Amino acid sequence: MSHYTIDYVRKIREQGYRMTPQRQIVLDAVCEQGGHATASQIYDSVNAQQPAINRATVYRILDFFCDLQLVAKAEIGGQTVFEVVGNSPHHHLVCRHCGHMASLPNYHFTELAAHLLAEHGFEADLSHLAISGVCAGCRGE
Repeated sequence: MSHYTIDYVRKIREQGYRMTPQRQIVLDAVCEQGGHATASQIYDSVNAQQPAINRATVYRILDFFCDLQLVAKAEIGGQTVFEVVGNSPHHHLVCRHCGHMASLPNYHFTELAAHLLAEHGFEADLSHLAISGVCAGCRGE
């Protein structure tokens, strides 16, 4: 069994689910990719280890992990990518010119989330954002 920063197996069991061998293999594949892997890349990794697990099963397991907030899904560079959720949420600044990506800590969004709740009664899911724009290098700074 793999070792993760967060005890994902415990989190899954606490929510009343089992950690099946298929789920374990998919979670291992997501972790091995190091973040920002497409579903197809994750499937290829799973298929290399366990060809009996089909693409639809991998996609269902990824959706399951997203529902449990163990894996985050984001649109980055025109692709849907997946990564394991760490100890605290983080976000990404993605340059639409060169594709450079920088991580952004969650504290930048705590005031926004509080404002949206207080002023609009809206509880925003700001757990994993990808913000596109133009990086300093492409702007000539």
